[in-house]
This record gives sequence, structure tokens and C-alpha cells, in this order.
Amino acid sequence: MNKNQSNLDTRTFRHTIGLFATGVTVIATGQPNSFHAMTANAITSLSLDPMLILFCLQKKARMTEYLRQHNGFSVNILRQSQRDLSTYFAGGWKQDTPPPFKFLSWQGGPLLENCAAAIGCRLYQILEGGDHWIVIGQVIALHQGQDPIYPLIFYRGRYRELATEPDYEIPAIWDFGW
Repeated sequence: MNKNQSNLDTRTFRHTIGLFATGVTVIATGQPNSFHAMTANAITSLSLDPMLILFCLQKKARMTEYLRQHNGFSVNILRQSQRDLSTYFAGGWKQDTPPPFKFLSWQGGPLLENCAAAIGCRLYQILEGGDHWIVIGQVIALHQGQDPIYPLIFYRGRYRELATEPDYEIPAIWDFGW
């Protein structure tokens, strides 16, 4: 047996999956003046037809009930400059006052002002997935922020920054199934 295969515990799993770099988002539901929001990085596109995305939510999180009450949500993709908002909406903020932020009215749900991008969704389905819920949303609105967009990245348990390199397009012969 491979030595690495015997280390199947939650700590090793978290460290291993932490080697997959992700963006950081704030999921929000409700109205701009009465909202509930949380930080999430377990999010992915699911389908193009229909357009679906999913994110994973701990079963004990209060967000589940808010999602069911409002039947929709927004996924606000954070910029590097919004790192404090990630900490705040993750419940790790230690200051007396929250960092400055504002949610705007938008057809896709509460839109976080100055976010890198946002995806508005109608609640499509909630599935069980171990100690988490798999929340699937049908995309009803898209927003792209102003350039330059430097996304907030999470890797190996810490925030990271992308090195700035020239943009280039992926050759057409590469098919990633998108």
C-alpha cells in the first residue's frame, strides 16, 4: 500500500484539497438592507444548458434557511482589495466595526459593490452531501466589474495573489469540456 493512501483523516484531506487554488466569494441572499451573507470558496460551474452553478454549505449554517426563504442568491467574486470582507463574512473579523461594504439592488440578488464579478441565481435544488448541503442555483443574471480585476485567491490555507503575466488565449485544440 502506498504510504500516502493510509493517511485518510480529515486533517490530511483538508491539507490535500488546500493544494487546489480557489477564488473567494461572498454568497448573499435577501435584500440590500436586509441580507445574510457568507464567505465561500467551494463553488463551481455545473452546467451550461441550463446555466447552473453550485456551492457547498455546512449543514449547521444558518444560510440554508435564508436561502429557502428568499429562493435565490448572488455569488460575489472578490478582488484582492476585498480580503477583509472575506474574513468578515467568514466570521473571523476581530475589529469592533466591520470593514466598509455596500450591497446594491440587482435582479440577481444583493450585489456587492466593487466586486470582481457576480452571478445571480434562483434556487434550483439543495442536495445532501455528507456534512454539507450542495446548493445548486440557476443563473439569472451576470455582472462583470471594471478592470483591472485582481482576484482574491485562497491556497494552502492562506490568501494569495496571482503573478501578473501577459494574458494569452488557450489554443482552440485544447478541449477542457467547457
